[in-house]
Amino acid sequence: MNYSPIDNIKTKKLRRHWNGLSKCLRSSVLSVIIITTLICIYFYLLHPIVTISKNGTEKNEIPSQLMKKDSSNILRPVFGDVPGVDGVIEEPSDIDTLENSNDRSNNNYRHELIPANRNHKFSGPTTARQKSVVKAFKHAWKGYKRFAWGHDHLKPISETYHDWFGLGLTIVDSIDTIYIMGLKEEYEEARDWIEKHLHFDVNRDVNLFEVTIRVLGGLLSIHHFTKDTMFLTKAIDLADRLLPCFESESGIPYSDINLSTRQSHAPKWSPDSSTSEVTTIQLEFRDLSRITGDPKYEIAVEKVSMIIHKLEKKDGLVPIFINANTGQFRSYATITLGARGDSYYEYLLKQWIQTGKAIDYLKDDYLESIAGVEKHLLRRTVPNGLAFVGELPGGRGELKPKMDHLTCYLPGALALGTRHGLPERHLRLAEELAATCYQTYAQQPTFLAPEITYFNLQAEKSQDMYVKSNDAHNLLRPEFIESLWYLYQITNNSTYQDWGWRIFEAFEKYTRVVNGYTSIGNVKNTAMVRPKDMMESFFLSETLKYLYLLFSDDPKLIDLEEYVVNTEAHPLPIMYSNN
Repeated sequence: MNYSPIDNIKTKKLRRHWNGLSKCLRSSVLSVIIITTLICIYFYLLHPIVTISKNGTEKNEIPSQLMKKDSSNILRPVFGDVPGVDGVIEEPSDIDTLENSNDRSNNNYRHELIPANRNHKFSGPTTARQKSVVKAFKHAWKGYKRFAWGHDHLKPISETYHDWFGLGLTIVDSIDTIYIMGLKEEYEEARDWIEKHLHFDVNRDVNLFEVTIRVLGGLLSIHHFTKDTMFLTKAIDLADRLLPCFESESGIPYSDINLSTRQSHAPKWSPDSSTSEVTTIQLEFRDLSRITGDPKYEIAVEKVSMIIHKLEKKDGLVPIFINANTGQFRSYATITLGARGDSYYEYLLKQWIQTGKAIDYLKDDYLESIAGVEKHLLRRTVPNGLAFVGELPGGRGELKPKMDHLTCYLPGALALGTRHGLPERHLRLAEELAATCYQTYAQQPTFLAPEITYFNLQAEKSQDMYVKSNDAHNLLRPEFIESLWYLYQITNNSTYQDWGWRIFEAFEKYTRVVNGYTSIGNVKNTAMVRPKDMMESFFLSETLKYLYLLFSDDPKLIDLEEYVVNTEAHPLPIMYSNN
């Protein structure tokens, strides 16, 4: 570059002025320049870059719910459980051993939340009933290992397997159950397979919700128990492959994604996602952000929660379908606490608990929804007045007296809320609904509940409930056992243990086969249960885990003050404010 004579004259004048300054003054000027430069660099690195999408909306913006003022009155992102920050994790070197770990600049996030005091040692069963559950688990594991190892599900009668996503669901989903039961040999087998054979570069579509709650949830839970960074490495890889689901026009995620190409889309059968599915991924993604210090996972799911929060509802009750392109509920969709609606309500409560009760709108939405249930869905049968929760077809009109077995998670959620300070009347409702759910088991000849039960509201009929032939199957589901565990934890009423034992005995009698356990097609006839030749991963992950916890003589085996349990029974740590 060429300089003019005028430039040379200006340069000489500046040099003369500079040389004319005292040595002390020159040092002061240089100090100011250096400090100003460092401050600029600091703020440039600290604050996330905001980009604008094609539709003009801002992306990568941190929601206000995730911000908090520090001692200097400056807003900072709020994250907890960040290894390497403020010495929160006892073994901070774990995260540093990760290959391809996240940008260490994430340590700039202020650590405002701390994990509960967790130092669990799982020593194995201590009661006779627990030992029976462990025996059942080992029987199921033996059949799975022999005929379906590395595949998603065991088909115990045909001695083969079923692959849904090709991710070894039974192994990943049940490894924390294995760890809690103290099964060392089975744990080493499962860990070895996950380390060597669980890879996510799979050229097939998977469901965001199912993979999040089963695989991501399973990896995070066992990482918290063991501090083994292999599990965390796998979890980060999976979550990064799932994130493109959130790149819709509205921010509501698409339901399906190809893990290899990372192309996401709506389900083939509909342009809509299930409401429960898009609102039941927040615990897992938030937990991952708090382990890694990378906010992108929490930001993606928090945006979904905020969108749902702002949508119009029926006294807190939501339709069961939502469009990922428009971000709106499907008009005239059914309102139910069963399939496609259930875990939306569950995760309102559990997110609030997970965040140390720091996000008020989650609690408010949950309380409004329970009031909506009481107003619109809660009824009592004729003649014996059993409480049940029905459905509103089309979101309005006359109630349909139908309750999925899935709805039997609700007593547990209600009881859990009272443990964390919500109204005591919720516990009374929980106990009533649990008694009804128990009757859906006790009134069947097999002592196993059907998938769907209908309830009587007509005075001229004498039975409180009835089951249609097409609804008489039992899939080894966990929801009622889950509720029994919560109710026993909170009330210390051993009746709930006894109910669980009766159900476990029925599983042993009617679903146990030579190579494991199988779903059955008919709970109404002990001589013709019609085995369905399928053992879902949730039988090991949830049903047997909740039975094991229910029969424990240690009320803090999984402490409800320290953990929140995801919808697939994977415990994740609660974060408490350190203020």
